[in-house]
Amino acid sequence: MPDDHSSLAAVHPGCPAGVDLRRTAANPDYWYPLAWSEELKAGRILGRRFAGEPIALYRGASGQVFALEDRCAHRQVPLHLGVVAGDVLKCHYHGWAYDCAGKCVDVPYLGKERKPNGVRSYPVREIDGLIFIFPGNPDLADERLPASLGSSQRRDYKTRRLNREVACHYTFMHENLFDMNHQFMHRKQMGSIRASCLGRRHGDRWAEVEYSFSRTEGKSSVGERVIVDMMRTRGGEHQDFRDHMRIRTDYPAQSLKVWVGRNIQETQDPVLDVWLCYTPLDAEHRTNRTFGYLSVKKPPVPGLIHLAWPFVVWFTENIFREDKEIVEHEQRAHDAQGGDWNNEVFPPLRDLREVLARCGVPM
Repeated sequence: MPDDHSSLAAVHPGCPAGVDLRRTAANPDYWYPLAWSEELKAGRILGRRFAGEPIALYRGASGQVFALEDRCAHRQVPLHLGVVAGDVLKCHYHGWAYDCAGKCVDVPYLGKERKPNGVRSYPVREIDGLIFIFPGNPDLADERLPASLGSSQRRDYKTRRLNREVACHYTFMHENLFDMNHQFMHRKQMGSIRASCLGRRHGDRWAEVEYSFSRTEGKSSVGERVIVDMMRTRGGEHQDFRDHMRIRTDYPAQSLKVWVGRNIQETQDPVLDVWLCYTPLDAEHRTNRTFGYLSVKKPPVPGLIHLAWPFVVWFTENIFREDKEIVEHEQRAHDAQGGDWNNEVFPPLRDLREVLARCGVPM
């Protein structure tokens, strides 16, 4: 696949010119998940964070979710300690009330004619069971709204949620998934796997890479066989086809898809479809909450996927545990060295790093 952009000059190998990705903030002009829809019942409030900014999510009597700055304009105490009345949020301390736009609509002991300024509100949407906020310029919100999150809502897939806090900068997460050469690290789970890059492409706000794989030693785990081998008979008669994976960053989200017996020119449902997004929690972006869906195509035998599902969960949890440990080691190395000294030589990853540098904002 051809490149869309020439490489940028780098101060250190693999680093975009003059940019330390680990000191690059997530661009607020995109949608980020903060909670699962089922976590927020009607009349309830959740306190969440985006890049150090406290945000109160609440579901009003109408059933709609709203997002306000989680600080009362009066004494700066958290609004998530308060009470929902209709579609209004009342502060726990003195009962100051805010509507869904953040406007102060009542100070009980002053009267409605003496209302002070309110608090910031955020565009908020529920998509496929996740609550998203748009922390940046609200004029851009509608045009950047995600349409769907992978195959999570399709009935011909079985899906599990991915939800964990990881102590690293969000760019480490993008790089870890994008670079399948790290399969060596998962050798205890999968045996020895060799990844071969089939091609790469990238644009202003996206990058993708495709791989095929061969096993050089060991056997596949039960979880891996459930995900891939149960579907191998479909298209298996075509000897010129081979299994392969596509990983794509559409800033700020990421996806991974695996096909069995798929020609690169053909369109066909993947056997594995993963959607991920990494929401920075602290102002330094040294922790993130990873939200995602992992969807496995149901095989032709009814009910088989449900029997085998515990093996899928076990396998994927072990893979994610190893990935979490290694990216947290990367963050600690960055902190100890005081900068991004990664000596990156893999061309697709250099593409990705340029996209992340271009889309991110100075911290």
